[in-house]
Amino acid sequence: MVSLPRVVVAAPASGHGKTTVASGLMAALRRRGFAVSGHKVGPDYIDPSYHALATGRPGRNLDPYLQGEDLVAPLLLHGASGAEIAVIEGVMGLFDGALGTEGFASTAHVARLVGAPVVLVVDASAASRSVAATVYGFAHFDPRVRLAGVILNKLGSDRHEREIREAIGKTGVPVLGALRRSDDVHSPSRHLGLVPMAERAREGAVMVDRLASWIESGVDLEAVVRAAREAPGVAAEPWSPPEPVPGPRAVVAAAGGAAFSFRYAETGELLAALGVDLVDVDPINDTRLPDGCAGLYFGGGFPEVHAEALSANEALRAEVAGAVAGGLPVVAECAGLLYLCRELDGLPMTGVLPATARMTARGALGYRTATAAADNLLATRGEQVTGHEFHRTEVVPDGPFAAAWRWDDADHGYASPTLNASYLHVHWAGHPDRATAFARAVRRG
Repeated sequence: MVSLPRVVVAAPASGHGKTTVASGLMAALRRRGFAVSGHKVGPDYIDPSYHALATGRPGRNLDPYLQGEDLVAPLLLHGASGAEIAVIEGVMGLFDGALGTEGFASTAHVARLVGAPVVLVVDASAASRSVAATVYGFAHFDPRVRLAGVILNKLGSDRHEREIREAIGKTGVPVLGALRRSDDVHSPSRHLGLVPMAERAREGAVMVDRLASWIESGVDLEAVVRAAREAPGVAAEPWSPPEPVPGPRAVVAAAGGAAFSFRYAETGELLAALGVDLVDVDPINDTRLPDGCAGLYFGGGFPEVHAEALSANEALRAEVAGAVAGGLPVVAECAGLLYLCRELDGLPMTGVLPATARMTARGALGYRTATAAADNLLATRGEQVTGHEFHRTEVVPDGPFAAAWRWDDADHGYASPTLNASYLHVHWAGHPDRATAFARAVRRG
């Protein structure tokens, strides 16, 4: 058993303020002197960027679909190593999971897997006593989930708060906080959700400080800490990457900066143990790959927002194209896929792939179970992985192509013995053989 005070921040649905409250809790607890670990239920990579700034530690994801149920508690303990309290932000509504699965990979599912009490954040801006009915329903819907309390968000007045508190008092669920509407803690959004913190670096520290003060103004932090400390010990051993491999190390250029703001923290940890060092390269500002570069990793982000700047960096585009043509191993997930196309929204990209990319009116969102369509850099034909797709772009091939993966009876992405590029995001902690395959190719080269 491992002792770890922890709490899950959930909501009845999206839009109630989970991210602002969870990030604010992390920042306020850190201000009080706690070492805080931030975690996000699901595959989302934007919210963890807020958690990282609030805690000063890498943001982590907990996802039974991507990682497997057995790894969720070990990954929590790994990410929370050295922390005094873990705050886990939920996804969507508390009981909303993968469609057709009765809540698999939901916030409630993860709360059960890690034995954490739940604090429900409720947007009370358009209701009063009816909030109590919502709280009562969530407290009793699934007896396996313990609702430790509720934080009322977007209250309009003291009278509004008193009316709701009186009604909730009859449910037996404690009110742990009451927060007023505030424009100071608003986070800007766009087509795929909040703007990642990598694109808000200048204002990030100011915003986190405001979040901490906002939480302190209306949340009983001592009560939240007490609830977190009531969580039982975690019956698991912390996850860890494999023992470091001997021999010389290899350098892999990992896309970063404003346009490529996402990769799972465990990806770098796995590769480091396998003898590979990731060196961040900003495709907007850096004009060359690092010395001794033996591979490329282009993860997620928003190249469609920064297409002009990416296109203007002709020097790096040319170097990437030449490196891939020369057989340098390359993994590209979603944003990386777009960057490897001939063009994006009419602007030249690297031209590695015989395809064009463009923004679309509708997006693709959801979990995927994918099968390797052919032998390639990351997998042999027929191997399966679980992943996640989330974008509002499409890639149009110039002609026939060797696909990386197949799901929903269709081929997706591009593949070769030295390349795997697609919209699929795979959490390599749940599929460590992908990291091993990539590291082997890089070190062999």
